[in-house]
Amino acid sequence: MTANVSPQDLANAIRALAMDAVQAANSGHPGAPMGMADIAVALWHRHLRHNPANPHWLDRDRFVLSNGHGSMLIYALLHLTGYDLGIQDLKQFRQLHSRTPGHPEVDVTPGIETTTGPLGQGITNAVGMALAEKMLAHEFNRADFSVVDHLTYVFAGDGCLMEGVSHEACSLAGTLGLSKLIVLWDNNGISIDGQVQHWFAENVVQRFMAYGWNVMDAIDGHDESAVHAALTQARRWAREGRVDATGVLRFAPTFIACKTSIGKGSPNRAGTAKAHGEPLGAAEIELTRAALGWPHAPFEIPQEIKQAWDARAKGSAQETEWDALFASYQAAHPQLASELMRRMKGELPANWDQTVDQLLESVIAAGETIATRKASANALNVLGPATPEMLGGSADLTGSNLTDFKGCGALRASQTSFEFGRHINYGVREFGMAAIMNGIALHGGYVPYGGTFLTFSDYSRNALRMAALMKRRVIHVFTHDSIGLGEDGPTHQAVEHAASLRLIPGLQVWRPADPVETAVAWVEAMEAEHAPSALLLTRQNVPFFTRSETQLEAIRKGAYILRDAAEAKAVLIATGSELGVAMAARDLLASEGLMVRVVSMPSTTRFDQQDAAYKANVLPPKLLRVAVEAGVTDGWWKYGCAAVVGLDRFGESAPGGVLFKTFGFTAENVADTVKEALRRAKAH
Repeated sequence: MTANVSPQDLANAIRALAMDAVQAANSGHPGAPMGMADIAVALWHRHLRHNPANPHWLDRDRFVLSNGHGSMLIYALLHLTGYDLGIQDLKQFRQLHSRTPGHPEVDVTPGIETTTGPLGQGITNAVGMALAEKMLAHEFNRADFSVVDHLTYVFAGDGCLMEGVSHEACSLAGTLGLSKLIVLWDNNGISIDGQVQHWFAENVVQRFMAYGWNVMDAIDGHDESAVHAALTQARRWAREGRVDATGVLRFAPTFIACKTSIGKGSPNRAGTAKAHGEPLGAAEIELTRAALGWPHAPFEIPQEIKQAWDARAKGSAQETEWDALFASYQAAHPQLASELMRRMKGELPANWDQTVDQLLESVIAAGETIATRKASANALNVLGPATPEMLGGSADLTGSNLTDFKGCGALRASQTSFEFGRHINYGVREFGMAAIMNGIALHGGYVPYGGTFLTFSDYSRNALRMAALMKRRVIHVFTHDSIGLGEDGPTHQAVEHAASLRLIPGLQVWRPADPVETAVAWVEAMEAEHAPSALLLTRQNVPFFTRSETQLEAIRKGAYILRDAAEAKAVLIATGSELGVAMAARDLLASEGLMVRVVSMPSTTRFDQQDAAYKANVLPPKLLRVAVEAGVTDGWWKYGCAAVVGLDRFGESAPGGVLFKTFGFTAENVADTVKEALRRAKAH
């Protein structure tokens, strides 16, 4: 510690910047930054291993502010420790195009590891980060070369722990023994509506003990030395483990319960809901300055406090030390070093193009009539072994989603053992799985994918949205994509889900019609470095379609002409399993002398990204259009359709074939719909 600068001085710098920025913006949440300032000093000043000059240093500790509404806490820390975030950035808090948005956003502010704000997801992302670190360490570390060896720290509030996703993730983290995950709970007892004891009265400490975590209770969150001691112990447990009462050495995450007062320092707002989400006000800020003994002007930090906070020299030395270790590792294990760096950069293997060619050649040669979920499994059996960063899983539906592949092995980690595998059994935790996969992708080194039924994408939806917002390569395998799944009935039959997923900006949605389109969808998902993807797959078998080389290449554009006709009178647009129905309808119409074009549209989101000329070539303005999809019709009218054969109601419990006939997904009904649409058009 710099002479004459105390931990309290360092904490008060955070408090002052937080209340000043929120006041300047006339918007924000000063309470959490002010209440957690002492905890932040203990972690960021004494323990966090990071380099402000290089926020992307591979072996840095990860820090997640799960209670992201307290964003001025991390912005103050980034500014004070020397990141490229100046005082003018803090003055632009919550303003248009600033680098200090209302909630932390990855790739907007240097040093932010994940976008947080939707409570519970930050701590869940952190579980993914800690899992990625543990797996990469197993893959790449060698004797005397621990090149992957960092901790993941989380600040979390009451709201994060109320959200159910935190239960899903923290339960799994305890089971998997993620000892390098350390969570500090801001136990201030206040949320927007007031004192949480009226709606959040569980024993949180016992809850985390039940998960199998190491727990430290009743730490005074305003005693920096007490938090420092707790972190010191947690770091020791992280790497050395902890012997339990039976004498067994266990490795588990650590939960530190820190008792704090929200808005600490404010004479009239501390400890109340008024400190949570609104500016303190000019008068209260003056009183707070006096109470803290902080006589400085708004946004003014004394030079000696700046110097005490500055972490650039220490961080540079830590990274330089790691660089020397990595150089020795590189000399001893050049192939491992090269592979680690490739994967952390997000680059696909050098033989990727050959692997893709092998996949497509094998699929075309097989020409199988199979379910697209099975076609997906076949694709994984080619891509998985050739692409070691692919990390799969399922929310307790592996045998239905078919998301494992030959030789992948199942991850079997516990508090006492670790067996590496590239398939994760997430259990019945769809939301947790999706948010953990986001954390894995954010950490780097793996391309995560996971499976569940399409109808359960609703459970995952906000994590899907966050993946799209953060532009991270995360792949969701959603099987049982329509009424075609049959007897499980409307609770499991997706109707509105494809349409709703297509509404998420940046999410690449693929509903392939056969094995070839399924293989292309997988390739596109893997190559989409800055976008998540959703693959919507059938339970039932679908026909195989032959294609020219030109058509094969055009699949990547999201829609293409599968079968054309001279003097076509209409275009049939179909996706997924309904493409077979559309092709059969085409044949029926042709037998009556009515020629139509059939367009397969496996990805409306990708097709919408094409230029106007390509769109007009596939869907000529002069041709009447009829769409066919076993789902809600709303999304199809934007393509200028005269009619849509769809399903604007929930399904029924019956065999899939019966349901397709019952709801009109037959060649006869589609053909009749085309004829009726042409009749109406002619009449007008």
